[in-house]
Amino acid sequence: TSQFLRATAQRLRDLDFQGTIIVNVAKGIENDTLMTVSEVLRDTLPRLPAHNIVTLSGPSFAEEVSRQVPTAVVAASTGRDAALSVQRTFLTPWFRIYTSEDIRGVELAGSMKNLIAIGAGIADGAGFGDNTKAAILTRATAEISRLGIKVGALPGTFAGLSGIGDLIATCLSRHSRNRHVGEQIGRGRKLPDILNEMV
Repeated sequence: TSQFLRATAQRLRDLDFQGTIIVNVAKGIENDTLMTVSEVLRDTLPRLPAHNIVTLSGPSFAEEVSRQVPTAVVAASTGRDAALSVQRTFLTPWFRIYTSEDIRGVELAGSMKNLIAIGAGIADGAGFGDNTKAAILTRATAEISRLGIKVGALPGTFAGLSGIGDLIATCLSRHSRNRHVGEQIGRGRKLPDILNEMV
């Protein structure tokens, strides 16, 4: 999704977003620029104030949210008012939303955990056990935190819902597409065959 965002956003660049909150639910880093989704939006939409961008992220598979399974996520924005507005708008008895001002950390954690989920899936497909997966998740948490802090994210973000929470869900869940891809690779299948099957 993040690889097509710039082209889509450029078609909206002349619109006035002064009074509009944009809620991002995509996870990813743009290949050519290494920008997060909110950074691509700021780069392509000159009339969109940075404090009007909110990233909603965390361990939340749509299949479970739609069945009202209790879920907690984070609304992150440099604008506290925008984050609180999103929190009030989407909050339900089964969908809890916390707020954060560390939008960079939340987006980086949500993007990087996908790579780790592929690795965890490979371990599953290769027949390794829970010890192996626990080691992968623990070391991944440390590595993701170090990288995030190096580029300006807050350390606590990686210990929260958008960090370790999303990492656990993505690496363990049967709903996780990334873990599934890794599992199939671990069983010896070729990536193009796996991806063609998932379309």
